[in-house]
Amino acid sequence: MIQIREVIVVEGKYDKIKLSSLVDGLIIETNGFGIFKDQERLDLIRSLADKRGIIILTDSDSAGFLIRGKLSSCISPEKIKHAYIPDILGKERRKSSPSREGKLGVEGVETKILLEALQRAGATLEEKRPRREAVSKSDLYELGLVGREESAVKRKRLLKELRLPEHLSANGLLRVINTMYSREEWKKLFEGDPERAEASSAKEAKERKSE
Repeated sequence: MIQIREVIVVEGKYDKIKLSSLVDGLIIETNGFGIFKDQERLDLIRSLADKRGIIILTDSDSAGFLIRGKLSSCISPEKIKHAYIPDILGKERRKSSPSREGKLGVEGVETKILLEALQRAGATLEEKRPRREAVSKSDLYELGLVGREESAVKRKRLLKELRLPEHLSANGLLRVINTMYSREEWKKLFEGDPERAEASSAKEAKERKSE
């Protein structure tokens, strides 16, 4: 398992499952051609690209290149790294027949090939980097973003401020937060908001008291 700084963008859930066995990091799906109509998902990918950069890893068929082209046309080129898998003829185990072009997709190739593709793309490997302190679900609770009567309203406001999709779930928000911010950076977001700062200070006092 390796850590990669950039967010990896793949086509579908089976690609994500395959890559998750190799990479410890955030992997976002385009839902195939769904990215052409899903503006919220595209905005999310764009925001992640601004913060950490992205690596596009789509299939090597024509559909994969169309999706790659769509993303490339909406995001600044300096924030994108392109990873390509070679043309390998074959069929994924879960499918009854090969794809239209007869090529294996991301889900069908060996993990060794995926690693080589990421390395050739210039992925920022962080295998030896110590894990930073992560934002937790309890942090969101203390700030009223989950588990409270007004949590949905507060979460929606925060999502708008962070330019994230309004329908992003609480768990999805937590994953994105930990990709975009360290816990220290996350806490600083609330310094200018009295309501949030009060919640954050109350939690810190509680933690000091328990030490």
